Amino acid sequence: MSGQSIAIILGRRDSSGFPGKNTMSVLGHPLMWYALMAARDSKFISQTFVTTDDPAIKEIALEAGATVIDRPPELCTDDALFDDALEHGYHEAKNILGAAPKYVAVLMCNSPMISADLIDEGISKLNADDTADSAVTTSIYNMWSPLRARKLNESGYLDPFVPFETFGDPATLSCDRDSQGDVYYADMGVTVSRSSALEHMSEGLLPQKWMGQKILPIENWAGMDIDYAWQIPIAEYWLREHGVGNVS
Repeated sequence: MSGQSIAIILGRRDSSGFPGKNTMSVLGHPLMWYALMAARDSKFISQTFVTTDDPAIKEIALEAGATVIDRPPELCTDDALFDDALEHGYHEAKNILGAAPKYVAVLMCNSPMISADLIDEGISKLNADDTADSAVTTSIYNMWSPLRARKLNESGYLDPFVPFETFGDPATLSCDRDSQGDVYYADMGVTVSRSSALEHMSEGLLPQKWMGQKILPIENWAGMDIDYAWQIPIAEYWLREHGVGNVS
């Protein structure tokens, strides 16, 4: 059915950095459960798809009433791009639906700092702005401004990651973390994209091409995708503060 909104949740089995993260227990639920519940409780999402190669993820997805898409092995390696896995999942979902959806909420098994309200806000923003390609959750991290970023040079010393001149006259720059204004990061909680952005993903802005060119913010805080064990307490704090899933 065309015109509907769907969710596509991505997660694979092998993670060299944090094995088993997608199904590990966080506040009594598998990490991926929070994405499933956000999609389930959205007032706009009509069907949820989970693209994966992991039997454990498939089992949890089916128990939650989601439709499983088998991800090909070549899209499940450490070198495989998220863009390609999403593109495959999108076209599989479209084939199942028989038509392109209007909106796609792109979620990740390892991004629990989301809620149905954030998904619905993104869809409402797109409904109100016909020119926008997507709406994405953003967290403000001024302490990680590009001005503060460094990289090692060939001699082993730290150089600016981005030349200071990029930000204007270096004489006007400050060490104050707020001196460049707010620094918005797409925190990978949720992207609500028009299907046109996914149909023409090669035209989207780097580094997340599925967001298209014109991207609206959905205000969030402390959002991130979980890649390291030290991030779990942050996720638990966020979930408790938001009361997501009636966590204790």
